[in-house]
Amino acid sequence: MKKHISILIPRGHTSLVNIVGSHQIFNQVNGFLEQRAKKPLFEVELVGVSNPTEQTNGLFSVKPEKMIEEITKTDLIIIPAIHDEPEVALEKNKDFIPWLKKHYDEGTEIASLCVAAFFLAETGLLNGKQCSTHWIHADDFKSRYPEANLVADKILTEDSGIYTSGGAYSYLNLLLYLVEKYAGREMAILTSKAFMIDMDKAEQSAFRIFEGQKSHEDQTVKKVQEYIEAHFPEKITVDNLANKFALSRRSLERRFKKATDNTISQYTQRVKVEAAKRSLETSRENVGEVMFEVGYSDEKAFRNTFKKITGISPVQYRNKYNRARAST
Repeated sequence: MKKHISILIPRGHTSLVNIVGSHQIFNQVNGFLEQRAKKPLFEVELVGVSNPTEQTNGLFSVKPEKMIEEITKTDLIIIPAIHDEPEVALEKNKDFIPWLKKHYDEGTEIASLCVAAFFLAETGLLNGKQCSTHWIHADDFKSRYPEANLVADKILTEDSGIYTSGGAYSYLNLLLYLVEKYAGREMAILTSKAFMIDMDKAEQSAFRIFEGQKSHEDQTVKKVQEYIEAHFPEKITVDNLANKFALSRRSLERRFKKATDNTISQYTQRVKVEAAKRSLETSRENVGEVMFEVGYSDEKAFRNTFKKITGISPVQYRNKYNRARAST
């Protein structure tokens, strides 16, 4: 039996790449199946609330094949990234909300691509569920939707019939995942080769740039953050910071965690690793030299911390991002 896929065409500044890419990949799987004398598996339709629907601030428009009221049964709804501010996106596309809830309650699966997680979270359907979004917007997402279980390092998630992808072109990895789930591993491998998409990626940690969480209003914690960022190669202890900023250890730890969503130790580690990443990307220093520069003396501890935060080892990171060093 065919799987019906509804690709939403939201109003506003929407990712045409997500729309076209999703449409192309699922239809190409149908083509691969037909080449093998098998029946097409997917019926793919563009679904909207207006026809035509203006996209990307009026530069383009898309003509949905169906309006939402014409879709009585669908197996998978794909929501492309919507780049408007969440409040604007919600106002422009509020007609989708009850439709999404209704179909999810009836067993339809939903996939949000990149920052579409913000729009999906507005429905309440992400409450209590694992989800991902572009790492750049992770802190904003957490503050807006604390009831959602954001796992910002993941390229894709699946929880109770809801799928989400991480940043930008990681949506392709989610599409491959769905192709494998619906059409099998062989079709997923063939699709990955045809579109030259790396298979089985799970993390976006290596792409993430740590800039610190400074959107809070605790000025003392901001000063502590700035001190850590200026002195990270030195030995920094919570007791020393508490004394320096005239706070009790307990108060400092509580306020720092509340403001940044990191413990002081975690924040310091992230600052050190971010500095190490920059050195590995641009310098010809070896991993040991970089390790000492950022304040580590134990190679195993540095390697383990680096891999925990980025998902790959320091050597793998250097080889990935430092062309000159990797070629020597």
